[in-house]
Amino acid sequence: MSYKDFELHRSIILPEVLVIKPSLSRDLRGNIYTTYNENTYQRFLPPGLKFIHDKFATSRYNVLRGLHGDSKTWKLVSCVWGELYEVVVDMRPESATYKKWDAFDLRAEDYSQVLIPPGFINGYYVMSEHAVFHYKLAYTGEYIDANEQITVAWNNPELGISWPCSEPILQDRDIVK
Repeated sequence: MSYKDFELHRSIILPEVLVIKPSLSRDLRGNIYTTYNENTYQRFLPPGLKFIHDKFATSRYNVLRGLHGDSKTWKLVSCVWGELYEVVVDMRPESATYKKWDAFDLRAEDYSQVLIPPGFINGYYVMSEHAVFHYKLAYTGEYIDANEQITVAWNNPELGISWPCSEPILQDRDIVK
């Protein structure tokens, strides 16, 4: 699927998850691209829901953040500096793809984004010396913060995620419980 400023692909494993690649203009000064166009992105969100909240996370090599999510938040994620191994898992028990996962290599120089619907969790591993992760959030009501989110251990054997690491740097929340 193509739109004026974006090219869209669905995950083969998780069809509700979109990979969005913006069009890029290059010249001798560098590059310019669009990261968000409300008219385009509103086509993929439920009626009346808009992106209202942006966050950035900086991390160093070998940091793994996640797996986290909730039942109401849409996330548009990207890597604006460095390189990340992004994993998305379907945690909707009624879904045909329940507990299935897909991984995406997000690099700043690729400009790709991943649109993650509610009911999915995500996490990422930093593959470069430093990385900056951006996420744009759409939800109704109050933001569901860490203490109310779904958290699954990064190495949960039931999911069998193939991470490109064996001993990442984790926060307490993400250590096997």
